[in-house]
Amino acid sequence: MNGRAVFSIAPELPFLDALVAGLSKLAKGDPLALARMTVLLPTRRAVRSLGEAFLRQGKGKPLLLPRLLPVGDLDAEELGLLADEADPGGGGDIPPAIPEATRRLKLARLVLAWGRAAGSEAMSAAQAAPLAAELARFLDEAATEGCDFAKLADLAPDAFAAHWQQVLAFLAIVTEYWPQELASLGGLDPASRRNLVLQRQAEAWTKAPPAHPVIAAGITGSVPAGAALIKVVAGLPQGMVVLPGLDMAADQETWEAVLLDPTHPQHLLARLLALLEVAPKDVAPWPAPGIKGRPVSRSALVKESLRPADVSHRWGAISGITDKALAGMLRVDCPGPQEEATVIALLLRQKLETPGATAALVTLDRDLARRTACELRRWGIEIDDSAGVPLSATPPGVFLRLVLEAASEKLAPLPLLSLLKHPLAAGGMAPARFRELARRLELAALRGPRPAPGLDGLIDAVTDSELKDYAARIGRTLKHLMEALQSPKAALSSLIAAHVAAAEALAASDQVPGAANLWRAEAGEAAALHVGGLLEAASGFPPLAGADYPALFESLLAGVVVRPAYGRHPRLFIWGLLEARLQQADLLVLGGLNEGVWPPRSDSDPWLSRPMRRDFGLPPPERRIGAGQHHFARGEARGKSLARPRQSGRALGLAGQARRSGPARPDRAARAQAAARIPAAQTLGHFGRDLDPRSLRHLCAPHIAPPAVRPDRPGPGIGRARDFHPRRARPFPQGISGRSAR
Repeated sequence: MNGRAVFSIAPELPFLDALVAGLSKLAKGDPLALARMTVLLPTRRAVRSLGEAFLRQGKGKPLLLPRLLPVGDLDAEELGLLADEADPGGGGDIPPAIPEATRRLKLARLVLAWGRAAGSEAMSAAQAAPLAAELARFLDEAATEGCDFAKLADLAPDAFAAHWQQVLAFLAIVTEYWPQELASLGGLDPASRRNLVLQRQAEAWTKAPPAHPVIAAGITGSVPAGAALIKVVAGLPQGMVVLPGLDMAADQETWEAVLLDPTHPQHLLARLLALLEVAPKDVAPWPAPGIKGRPVSRSALVKESLRPADVSHRWGAISGITDKALAGMLRVDCPGPQEEATVIALLLRQKLETPGATAALVTLDRDLARRTACELRRWGIEIDDSAGVPLSATPPGVFLRLVLEAASEKLAPLPLLSLLKHPLAAGGMAPARFRELARRLELAALRGPRPAPGLDGLIDAVTDSELKDYAARIGRTLKHLMEALQSPKAALSSLIAAHVAAAEALAASDQVPGAANLWRAEAGEAAALHVGGLLEAASGFPPLAGADYPALFESLLAGVVVRPAYGRHPRLFIWGLLEARLQQADLLVLGGLNEGVWPPRSDSDPWLSRPMRRDFGLPPPERRIGAGQHHFARGEARGKSLARPRQSGRALGLAGQARRSGPARPDRAARAQAAARIPAAQTLGHFGRDLDPRSLRHLCAPHIAPPAVRPDRPGPGIGRARDFHPRRARPFPQGISGRSAR
C-alpha cells in the first residue's frame, strides 16, 4: 500500500454524513481536534453541504468545524479560492484571473484581426464572438490538462488535409498573440491560475508537511493539478484520501479494462489510484459508525449493469443480487418533456408533506430543470437550482435584449409591445399607467396595418394626443440608441453606453430612478457586473457596424448565469452531476434519462481531430461519458425515482449495457442468459398523460394545511405514497427475476 491512507465511502451511503461520522471518530471526542483538521472538497457547494452535515450530526449544537477548502473541479467563479493559502511565503503574487467578459472581447478582437490579415473582410464582430467563446474553452481545456501549445505546430503534417493547416494557422491566436495580451493585462486564464494555485499548495505541503490531519474527500482527480495535490496529501504523515464509491472488490482483469475504458464510471478513480500507486484491494472502507444507506444489492446491481463490455462475460457468475435490489425504486416513462417536468414537480411537492423531508432532482437537462422549477411555482415554491439561471433569461437580461430588439427593428409592433409590457418598463411614469397606455397604443395602432418604421411612423399611426405624447416619450428614450445602431461605424464603448442609457431611461418610474430599478437584486447586480466588464474591455476593440451590435451583445451574454445567494426553498433542490455526487436527499429523482443527457454527448472538437487531440495531450471526448456514468451510478444506488421522456430518444436502461459493433462472440448466448437473471426495470405506463384529477385535489401551497379526507369517501390519504399518481403508475413489483411484469 506504499504507506498511503486511502479510503472509500460505499455508493449506497450518504457521502457527507458518512464523512462527518468518520471525522468525528477521528477526533475522539476532543472538541478542538476537528478545528485542527483541513478537509479538501471538490466545490464550494460541497463545503457548505459538509457544514450542514456537521450541524445535522450535532443536532444544531455549535461546533468548531475543520478548515474546509474547495479545490479540484471548480467552476469559473470558484477559481482562486486558495490564493492566500497556496504559498505561506507569499501566495498573493499569483496574478488574478481575467474576467470572462474581458477575455471574450479581447479574443474576439484578435479573431477579427486574424480575419483581416487572412483577407476575410466579411467577418463581423457578431461572427467573431462565438469563435472567441470556443477559443476560450480550448484555452481552459488545454491548461487543465497541462498541454504544451508548442506541440500544435507538429500536429498536422503535410499528409493531412489542407484545412488542418488552416485550423492550426488560426490557432496561432492562442499560441502567439494571446500570451502577449495576457502579459499586457497582467492576468491569467482561469484554468491556468487554478493550476498555479494548486501547484503552489502542493509545493508548500511538500516542503513543510502540516502537523495536523489533511483529508481530501470526494475528489476524483479529473483535473491533473488537483490529482497531483491529492498525491501529495496521500503522502503526508497525517494525510488521508477519501474516494466516492470506489469498487474495492474489482478483480485485476476488470480493473485493467476500467483503466482502458474512458466511458466507465470508475475510470477517473482508476487513473487516480494508478497515480497514487494503490490497488483497489488496498483501499479501506471509511469508518462511518451509525450511518445507514440503501440496500447493498442495489449497488451490486448498478455495478454489474455498468461492467466493461470486455468483461461482461462474467455476468454468468453473478450472485448476491436479489429482487430487493429494486425495492422502493420507481421508473417513469413520460410521453414528452413537459409531462416529465410535471410528474417530477408532483413528486418533489409531495415530499414536502413529510416534515423535515428533503427531495432533489438530478439532471443535466437544463430545459427539464427550468420546466420543473416553473411547475413548482404553481405552489409558490422557488426551488434551489445549483446551476443558476441564465442571465439572458432573467428580467434584467430579457429587458436589455428587448431594448436592443425594439431599437434595431425600428419600433416594429411585436418587439415594441414585448418591451412596453415588460415589468421593468415604466418610461418615467407610474408603471400601471405606463402599461395602460401600452395596451391603448396596441389597440389603436399596432393591431392593424403595420405603421411605418421609426418614431415618426408610430406617431402618425395614432390620433389621440395622449397616445402621441406616449409614443414621443418612448422615442426619446430610444432615440440615441436607434441612431447608434444605424451608424455604419461606431465604437463599441459608445454602443454599450447608448444601450445602457436607453435601458435605464425606459426602466425609470415616477418614484425610482432607472439605474436603481434595472440593476437591483441578484440578477440586476449580475447584469451590471457583466455590462461593466464589457465597457472596461471595449477599449481597443475595432469599430463595428451598429447593426452588428445586437448579435454581438447576445453572443457575449450567453454563458453568464445568476445564482441567488438565498431565498430558495430549504428542502427542495435541483442538482447537476457534480453537486449530486456528494449530496443526499430523502427523495432523489434522476431526470432526463435519455441518450445525449445520460450519458452526455461526446461532441467532436471544433479545432482538433481525435488523433490530434491524443497527440496534443487532451483526453478523448468520451471521458465526459465516464464522469457522467460515475454520477449516475452513485445516484442510482441512492435514488428512488427514474424519469425520462419518450420523445427524446432511447432510454438509458436501469440494467442496460451499451452494445458494441463487431462480430458476435461465441459466448453471447451464455452472456444473454446470465443477463436475463438480473432484475430489470420496466415501463410503468404513460406517466403524465393519465393523471387522475381526483388524486390532485388535495395539493395546495405548502404553507396551507391540506383538507382532511372525508371518511365516507374512499381515497388516498394525505402524506401517503399514493397521494397523487397516474392511474398506471405503481412501484416496482416484487418477484421479478428474468421477465418484465406488466
